[in-house]
Amino acid sequence: MLLGAPILALLLFGLVEIAFHQAAPVLLYFFLVPVLFLTVFSAVHHAEVLAHKIGQAYGSFLLALSVTVIEVSLIVSMLFSNDAGNSEVARDTVFAAIMIVLNGIVGLCLLIGGLRYHEQEFRARSATSALGVLGTLSVLGLILPNFTLAVPGPLYAPAQLIFVAIMSLVLYALFLFVQMVTHRGDFLDLTGSIDTPHGKASRPQLLLSTLMLPLSLVAVVLLAELLSEPVQHSILRAGLPEALVGVIIALIVLMPEGIASIRAAMDNRLQTSLNLALGSALASLCLTIPVVALISVAMGRDLVLGLDAEHIVLLVLTLFMSTLSLAMGRTTIMQGGIHLVIFGAFLTISALP
Repeated sequence: MLLGAPILALLLFGLVEIAFHQAAPVLLYFFLVPVLFLTVFSAVHHAEVLAHKIGQAYGSFLLALSVTVIEVSLIVSMLFSNDAGNSEVARDTVFAAIMIVLNGIVGLCLLIGGLRYHEQEFRARSATSALGVLGTLSVLGLILPNFTLAVPGPLYAPAQLIFVAIMSLVLYALFLFVQMVTHRGDFLDLTGSIDTPHGKASRPQLLLSTLMLPLSLVAVVLLAELLSEPVQHSILRAGLPEALVGVIIALIVLMPEGIASIRAAMDNRLQTSLNLALGSALASLCLTIPVVALISVAMGRDLVLGLDAEHIVLLVLTLFMSTLSLAMGRTTIMQGGIHLVIFGAFLTISALP
């Protein structure tokens, strides 16, 4: 099914474009949604096959990059569909990704692992490195725009936006250098391996994944563009906040890595679980903002980045609790429960501001 999902997605996209000219029946859109999910899983599956071939930590970067391409594609499709030109979908998606990872995924991993093994250990220096980058860029990208004076509103001036975009890439590159070269041992599982248990891929499988990965990414981009407008209209017609669009995008993108993180925690490989979860949050923040920022500057569009007051409170609380939970290298169900409570508050505030 993973092999056929991208091909089916492309066929459906062609059908809508040629036969219905984007005015497809509503029932067809209900069929497109599960196809989109399957195509996302297909892209991540083929990225994982290639990742295990080229080894860690380069494989993790390839997986994170592939997932981020999907996220950026979904965001850009939303930006282009917004005639007003100052969409908040990029801000909402990046914020949702941080909250889903640090509270939803990490919370579930800590709770499930704690229930199964009572107590789990990992290398604390890896988590604190990731949280340091996340905290710095979260404040620069999502809080500071509310307090700058160059442009009124929760916006950066173009020069400020370019600076934040460059610093995001620089810090992410520095983190990857630490993870892959200078302090690689800090990110290894306590058993001495960072890899998840997979069978060795054969040469035909590697060739197939090399061909199917770009095809899957293209299919996701096209389906996302097709579904972006109906999703926005459905949320607005239901009287729900438009910020839920970002939550939906983040859930779609993070679902495969979230499942992989939970499986690793159930196998008592919490280090691998945190590597996957925190790596996806870092990629989302450090790669999405620069790409969307440069596109916005090139198109002359305003990019809303500053969070609302209630979301700032949740972000600061999340970063504070994540530091407390992951700074000691040992976790129990207590930390998992706390993070899941914060995640519940995030979902509640997203639906009922």
